[in-house]
Amino acid sequence: MNAFKEFCLADWLLEGIKKQHIKSPTEIQKRAIPQIIEGLDVIAQAPTGTGKTLAYLLPSLNRLSTHSKTLQMLILAPTRELALQITEETKKMIDGQSLTLLAVYGGVDTQTQLKKLDKGIDIIVATPGRLIDHMKQGSIDLSKLKILILDEADQMLLLGFKNEVEFILKNACKDRQLLCFSATLDRDVKKLAYRYMRSPVECQAVTETITLENIEQKLIVTSDRWKTEALLHSLEYTNPFLGVIFCRTIRRVDKLEFELSQRGIGCEKLHGDLSQNVRQRTMKAFREGKFQYLVTTDVAARGLDISGVSHIYNYDLPETAEIYIHRIGRTGRMGGKGHAISFISQKDEIILTEIEKAIEMNLPRTPFERPEGFVDRSHRHHKDDKNTV
Repeated sequence: MNAFKEFCLADWLLEGIKKQHIKSPTEIQKRAIPQIIEGLDVIAQAPTGTGKTLAYLLPSLNRLSTHSKTLQMLILAPTRELALQITEETKKMIDGQSLTLLAVYGGVDTQTQLKKLDKGIDIIVATPGRLIDHMKQGSIDLSKLKILILDEADQMLLLGFKNEVEFILKNACKDRQLLCFSATLDRDVKKLAYRYMRSPVECQAVTETITLENIEQKLIVTSDRWKTEALLHSLEYTNPFLGVIFCRTIRRVDKLEFELSQRGIGCEKLHGDLSQNVRQRTMKAFREGKFQYLVTTDVAARGLDISGVSHIYNYDLPETAEIYIHRIGRTGRMGGKGHAISFISQKDEIILTEIEKAIEMNLPRTPFERPEGFVDRSHRHHKDDKNTV
């Protein structure tokens, strides 16, 4: 029996869920879907990997008309990568229906987007900047919008899109349903949401510490001078199928990816200074297992859900405990075992105190001792190594 039937979703949506082999709703889906179907404005908090995209997609699609020739639904995302991911999820759900879909983001020829918009679009997934460009040109009209969704609202504000988001909300249909999904619900997110919502209800998934039970967390104590050597030793020892290495800045990503590549390690970099085509090719190749390690910043990797990632390496600790939790939450999915290894020095003790308080546990610290005669052997060809799984 399809457990989603209790939500009274349309048959074509239930069939779409079945095709994706999804058998039961997640916590955030249980809490959010009934409220959204009722037409209420919703503020929802849920970490990446908990099914939040379907939590708003299913009930929102359920409320759309399949015979409309006007824009009915807008999903706003902070990054192009997340917009593309949401677009792919939406495509799967509307397959075989008359609903039309368009992704609107920078780095793509505007004329191509305009031609599709002229034919009439039901659903748009967009980043704020390019959407506003179209609104000012008159090619996108939000006056008859039924549903507006802010995904990763906290990152939207963190990336400086507050004014853009407010411009979009002010120019959207006043009677639209507004849904705000965010990994964290800080004061700024709530202030923005409540300013434009009508008697919103709040939905929150069970705390992320439950997810963290499946993740083994370790701290490697080192110094900036020996941090790369400590990482190399860890990569040699763990040798995961797929691993994500986080750095704080674009410059750090560039430098580390170059150093690892020089050692013959299969890795690619991902950050906001790369072109859209390069970023898309990189993510596609990583999902297909064509290289072993993705070296990235938080912003570039935000919201991405990649199956097969067993190890997270925090080359640099993030600035907040919340970001740390979101980083390591990309492993240990679907009940599987995950591993998170962080490289720390004395200057990291303050943020470590916050992290340990947030996850309610003291993390084991292991001093890095450079092994005598250590030779990096992580260069072996990943695709041909049958012992990497």
